[in-house]
Amino acid sequence: MSSGVRGSARTRYAILGCGSVGHAVAEELTDRGKDVLILDRDESRVEALRDQDLNAQVRDISEPDVVDAIGDRDIILILASDVEANKAAVSAVRDRGGDQYVVVRASDPVSEDELRDRGADVVINPSTVIADSALQSLETGELEYMARQLAEIIEGTDGRMAILTHDNPEPDSIASATALQAIAAAFDVEADILYAGDVGHQENRAFVNLLGIDLLARDDAPPLTEYGTLAAVDLAKSGEGNVELETDVDVYIDHSETETPVEARFVDVRTNVSSTSTILTKYLQEFDLSPSEAVATALLYGIRAETLDFKRDTSPADLTAAAYLHPFANHDTLEQVESPSMSPETLDVLAEAIQNRQVQGSHLFSTAGFIRDREALVQAAQHLLNLEGITTSAVLGIADDTIYLAARSKDIRLDIGNVLQEAFSEMGDAAGHSTQGSVEIPLGIFTGIETSEENRDTLLQLTEEAVRRKLFDAMGVERGGEATNGS
Repeated sequence: MSSGVRGSARTRYAILGCGSVGHAVAEELTDRGKDVLILDRDESRVEALRDQDLNAQVRDISEPDVVDAIGDRDIILILASDVEANKAAVSAVRDRGGDQYVVVRASDPVSEDELRDRGADVVINPSTVIADSALQSLETGELEYMARQLAEIIEGTDGRMAILTHDNPEPDSIASATALQAIAAAFDVEADILYAGDVGHQENRAFVNLLGIDLLARDDAPPLTEYGTLAAVDLAKSGEGNVELETDVDVYIDHSETETPVEARFVDVRTNVSSTSTILTKYLQEFDLSPSEAVATALLYGIRAETLDFKRDTSPADLTAAAYLHPFANHDTLEQVESPSMSPETLDVLAEAIQNRQVQGSHLFSTAGFIRDREALVQAAQHLLNLEGITTSAVLGIADDTIYLAARSKDIRLDIGNVLQEAFSEMGDAAGHSTQGSVEIPLGIFTGIETSEENRDTLLQLTEEAVRRKLFDAMGVERGGEATNGS
């Protein structure tokens, strides 16, 4: 019988071997109104099944003629505890040449492989299923326990709560802080989101403005010691390792490890997810808080930004969090955030970087000269990465007696964050991860000369050559041939 004919009629099941597992499956399928035939060699067991009004027959499933009884069945579940009998049954079904869907029980990884080789569509190892179920229950219980701890700290706040993002906060950091602020509000605690540095990238500024997120610069906020509770979110990727705070941290939540463990009353660091927004989404769910449109949109954008729209290091937890947030989010706002207008400064930097690009193999290096907006380097590096044949891009600029370098990579063999730290960490601040990174270096380290109008061109040339040489050496890029210039 063809699969097309079966698809038009009621699906029929056969269970071969009806121990405790088979019995549980048979009862569940029968309760759902399914047509189930049970085959087992134990006569007393078959009799007991018939007493429960189940359709059962006495058959030895290890014998080849077992297929005569199941020829009209669509789905075959072979669930005996005797794995050798299960192997024989799978072989018998496949030797008959039918297209029945076969699910079979294994006992260990070796038998799993053998059963697949014999033609099973799905192989189930009960010990693996039990372990997965136990781990899932443990994860659920752990989240419930940690949520209670977090709630106790927030409820015990005397006054306001401060939530720190890292310097020059990015979408994941801002979104995570916004979600924690909403959780605090649910416990009648007001919270300020504090940041140092700048919200410089145009997408980040659009993100904050369109969603009406209220960020407070550290210089404009009260001293941290005046807050009743201090929380920090998504700080590890700032590259600082340990955040220098004026008081102890009460709450620390991140998806990346710091160089040394963070000391806090409550710490939740999960390296098995790709965004801190994912973690905060799980807490919203655990507290049974439906996110506002702004919070949901922020978190969804935070997840998408960290995973490059689910194309980089995406975990199942990231996907389920995004699926949960999707109906709450404003997708028109997301589209506006992802396509912001380009400022004249950014356009100038991009034009300069395109003009000055140098390509060595699939690696591109460029300089934007003396700049006013260092965040424009990030956008230039991202745009240049989209050029055909380019897998890694780096753009240099100089501002305020500091060298800034922004780098992007889509080469799965390369961790650009590690490359930058290897090349420049002894000279300045280098931070990043596998696909992006940045460097800040005092200008005098490379040149030894003061900045003036007369020596600007010389200064830029010396800096460019020194930085490009160190970067390419750290990346293992051969410098034997001439680089291709974009001019």
